[in-house]
Amino acid sequence: MQILAGVHSGAILANYLVVAGGGGGGQGYYGGGGGAGGVRCTKDATGGGGSLESPLILAAGVAYTVVVGAGGAGSTSDVALASNGVASSFSTVSSVGGGGGHSRSTNTTGATGGSSGGLAWLGTVGSATANQGFTGGTTEYGSGGGGAGAVGGNASSSGTLGANGGAGISTSITGSSVAYGGGGAGGSNNTTRTGGTGGGGNGGDINNAVAPTAGTANTGGGGGGGGNNTNDAQGNGAAGGSGVVIIDAGILAASTTGSPSVSGTIYTFTASGSITF
Repeated sequence: MQILAGVHSGAILANYLVVAGGGGGGQGYYGGGGGAGGVRCTKDATGGGGSLESPLILAAGVAYTVVVGAGGAGSTSDVALASNGVASSFSTVSSVGGGGGHSRSTNTTGATGGSSGGLAWLGTVGSATANQGFTGGTTEYGSGGGGAGAVGGNASSSGTLGANGGAGISTSITGSSVAYGGGGAGGSNNTTRTGGTGGGGNGGDINNAVAPTAGTANTGGGGGGGGNNTNDAQGNGAAGGSGVVIIDAGILAASTTGSPSVSGTIYTFTASGSITF
């Protein structure tokens, strides 16, 4: 059940969206897509198919810390996982950074993330965090990273390789419906696989000399996986997108740090700071 923000019986109830940074994409021919940053939200939808989060009960005159996580770097080595995204938080609510995608010769278990990165060839995918996101694709040849709203796509071992990133979720906490937390796409041999809705980066494509793209800033989207066996823009994985924190307590804040944008009573943080009501 969605609870309206505002002052209730003397308590300040704040709705929020907390999105962590997305994981980077894996390196090499058919690199795995990066997992989306974890998404926790009180309005419309939240990550991992879970129930809506409960608004925070805040006190007047207290400065509440806001942390906005950076996206993880894409891998530049065919044996190394891409970097995880960095966690975001608002007061006691924290979202886990997205898991980095597998590189071509990464023979290990992927890192746990808000959503986890996709498989490239060897190893196994990491786990997603409950109520924040989904796992990356689990098959060889460039699977997509998990999104906040869906599992990453599974690549095929024949024909066109690579797979799309998992879809994110949409929320109208800003007043308009916007998607966040899309998984990055895996690298391919002859077509560009697309990142999940919500800022997921596209995968690289060896035959068409297409480089992977980064997750979109302030969406927590995962980075696209590399599409070539070279240590260059086409072969290296792309970075994940940074996270975002959006707060609506139904009243104006007394003060903020970190220069959030303000629309009515809605405060959007694209950098770390604090808010006091």
